[in-house]
Amino acid sequence: MPISVGTKAPDFTLKTKTADGLKDIKLSDNFGKKQTVLLFFPLAYTGVCTQEMCDVTGGLGSFTSLDAEVYAISVDSPFSQEAWAKQNAIKVTLLSDLNKTVTKAYQVLFPMLAGVGDTSARAAFVIGKDGVVKYAEQTPTPKDLPNLSAVKAALSK
Repeated sequence: MPISVGTKAPDFTLKTKTADGLKDIKLSDNFGKKQTVLLFFPLAYTGVCTQEMCDVTGGLGSFTSLDAEVYAISVDSPFSQEAWAKQNAIKVTLLSDLNKTVTKAYQVLFPMLAGVGDTSARAAFVIGKDGVVKYAEQTPTPKDLPNLSAVKAALSK
């Protein structure tokens, strides 16, 4: 089960790959400034994950208009995430949780996905400007997409 609504969001610093190289993204840098949407997904280069990130990319403006930053987190390396994003025109900021520390902190570890190893489960969180979880969802299976309408509703409150 993911961490509960009303709890303080575990802070983290994760790597993203940009044109200028690796960059650190720290969750708490958004506190007091904007809300944050965290979308955990199992693996790059898989059908459902590609669909989800392309769909979110297409709707990024609707999150931005709600004063939210969107981060997508997987256990892939930042280099593999960058190649996947380029191949699929994904514009969401992808964060690498290669060591699974953030996945474990948010309690969304999916053990032995397809027999290949532990990954992030598919999950969505809304973190308020105050750093408190306003919405938390882990989908029943990795094939199910999170309820982005509910995410946007939580951002609107």
